Amino acid sequence: MDKQTEFKPYIAANRTTGEITATSVITGVLLAVIFGAANAYLGLRVGMTVSASIPAAVIAMGIIRIALRRNSILESNIVQTIGSAGESVAAGAIFTLPALFLWARDGIMDKPSIIEITLISLIGGLLGVFFMIPLRKALIVKEHGILPYPEGTACAEVMLAGEKGGANATTVFAGLGFAAFFKFIIDGAKLVSGEISFRVKGFAGEIGTQIYPAVMSVGYICGARISSYMFAGGMLSWLALIPLIVLFGKNSTLYPATQTIGELYSTGGASAIWSNYIRYIGAGALAAGGIISLIKSMPLIVKTFVGAIKSVKLSGDASNQRTARDINIKVVIILILLLTVLIWLIPSIPVSIIGAVIIVVFGFFFAAVSSRMVGLVGGSNNPVSGMAIATLLIATVTLKIMGGDTISGMASAISIGSVICIVSAIAGDTSQDLKTGYILGATPYKQQIGEIIGVVAAALAIGSTLYLLDFAWGFGSDELGAPQATLMKLIVEGVMGGNLPWGLVFVGVFIAIVAEIIDIPILPFAIGIYLPIHLNACIMAGGLLRLALEKSKRKNQDAINDGILFCSGMIAGEGLVGIILAFLAVFGISQAIDLSQYIPPTLANVGGLMLFAIIIFTLLKFSVLKKREG
Repeated sequence: MDKQTEFKPYIAANRTTGEITATSVITGVLLAVIFGAANAYLGLRVGMTVSASIPAAVIAMGIIRIALRRNSILESNIVQTIGSAGESVAAGAIFTLPALFLWARDGIMDKPSIIEITLISLIGGLLGVFFMIPLRKALIVKEHGILPYPEGTACAEVMLAGEKGGANATTVFAGLGFAAFFKFIIDGAKLVSGEISFRVKGFAGEIGTQIYPAVMSVGYICGARISSYMFAGGMLSWLALIPLIVLFGKNSTLYPATQTIGELYSTGGASAIWSNYIRYIGAGALAAGGIISLIKSMPLIVKTFVGAIKSVKLSGDASNQRTARDINIKVVIILILLLTVLIWLIPSIPVSIIGAVIIVVFGFFFAAVSSRMVGLVGGSNNPVSGMAIATLLIATVTLKIMGGDTISGMASAISIGSVICIVSAIAGDTSQDLKTGYILGATPYKQQIGEIIGVVAAALAIGSTLYLLDFAWGFGSDELGAPQATLMKLIVEGVMGGNLPWGLVFVGVFIAIVAEIIDIPILPFAIGIYLPIHLNACIMAGGLLRLALEKSKRKNQDAINDGILFCSGMIAGEGLVGIILAFLAVFGISQAIDLSQYIPPTLANVGGLMLFAIIIFTLLKFSVLKKREG
């Protein structure tokens, strides 16, 4: 064997150091719950999540190297392995399961129980891990140097820079603390406006920005390119489509609204037009974008799946080397069979045993695709939404053909889509983590156990998190728009009942096709069409800030990376305070700390802009203005 066998990990195979310890498991579980809850909140707000691997890694190194004074990089690696699983379970769950809550709010069905949510999340997460195990040797070992695995490799590089672990951890914690403080001022005490809007008399369009640190952080982490596509989509919606709808349809009443467009605009402004019309256009663009992304990836998908089938044989090759040991493939197959039976038995997924087998086959297919896609282009470009949409369409059409109750069929389709979505997200995360471990010299089966621990912890927490957020604000509200789940809901409703405003949906579909023809990345553009422009503008601000640092004559990669860590901390901090504020709302305490009645609206808007400037300054302070040795 050539260059693959020549690779020498940081910790040699003949060395044994601590990996799964009480410290690494407890710390990892805490981070899995924290980043899972934070990313659930973020994803329900902006329709996308961010990777938790690198912030979890630097926090782990800060705790283990600095606080506990132990030099154990593999122990830190287990912490980030467990911690990042929480984010992936949350991502898969929030893209689909809130649709069930939306139907419950409409009186169509009962809410799913916390036990049902936990079981769906647990099954999807465990299948994602188990499906990746037989792929490890083919994708991680055999193709080392061919598949870059950008996030996994970057995470390994961060951890190898051990002497910087303490400083990096400080940066993450600083972002967490500042964002928690800012979030409390904005949405807790409500001393300043969280959203600033600008309108021009005689023009129905609207522009403005939110001032939330987590939203701006998404833009900084994604960069100016992705942020600009999202902002362009928002401009199309709010500065072109909404004014046109008001201009030409002022005296018309168009489904699904029951008032004239003029009445809608006069009472609710551009937001009313968005909620009644634009979100269906955005849903059409998102669905088309997901399917287009999947079709473009089809040659790679077929190649990957064929290779994945062959790689199952590789996984049976026994090795005594510590760095080559996976969980026994026979155990993996038995556990997959047990989970298949469990899918059949869960009431919320009313399918036959044949249907359960089909779900598992689709799950393995998309797990293989996800694992290779993140190896090639990174997790951010992994078409999980496209896989979920394709699964939903197939599942919904199949269930409709089979007949039966429409309501139970809708719930079943979403549940099936949830399992597949979580499988895809976790398989991608597991492959990135195993790549990190391969570079560092971790023991594969211990990392795989770590992934399982993280999945279990996140699955136990996600049900309560969803219930809490729905009870406090409600999915589909201004606070938690749940864009991806709303899209999935619309797709299932459209196939099952045919009661969608299809004209608006097809407008979105053809906008997506035009964007694809002129080579605009359709998914971020479609998300921008769907989301409010105020949110897109805040993301754009973060992207522009990142661009300014990258184009600066004093460009410093360490400063840019510190900014990413600070923003990761800000996302976690705002998400945690969002969860705390949800608790306060549930227990009726939020009104007691609300001081907005004492602040004039104009002063609140000015205060919001000033706070936004302070948020930007803190990011600069902990990135480009940060003091560094040497």
